[in-house]
Amino acid sequence: MPKADVLASDPDYRPSEDESFMNQKQLGYFRRKLLAWKDEILRESRETVVHLQSETENHPDLADRATSETDRALELRTRDRQRKLISKIDEALRRIDEGSYGYCEETGEPIGIARLDARPIATLSLEAQERHERRERIHRDD
Repeated sequence: MPKADVLASDPDYRPSEDESFMNQKQLGYFRRKLLAWKDEILRESRETVVHLQSETENHPDLADRATSETDRALELRTRDRQRKLISKIDEALRRIDEGSYGYCEETGEPIGIARLDARPIATLSLEAQERHERRERIHRDD
């Protein structure tokens, strides 16, 4: 068991701004949060596969068939987004292992505990993310 998991085994632990940034307890907390999120996505994905395999009925009514196909397409799009999310979770876990987790990829500054708690896959600080979104809006409007 990694040191971070031993130190942060308290289920009531919440990182705070008063601690040293990305200490072992915080790293353990975020590792567990990311792994739990990934496990939940994978469980939902398995349930979707079972559901899609069991729902192979042929609807004689065109409206029912269209509704069924629309539901199926929506579910597959959702799973595709979640597949991409899993790769972001894996990337965040890699950053934890490398020691770069929690630091902005653009500025190198700490991202902030509240932002990471809300979005543990964040790679940019709030300020850098806002700049990025402003640039996207400007270039999209061109």
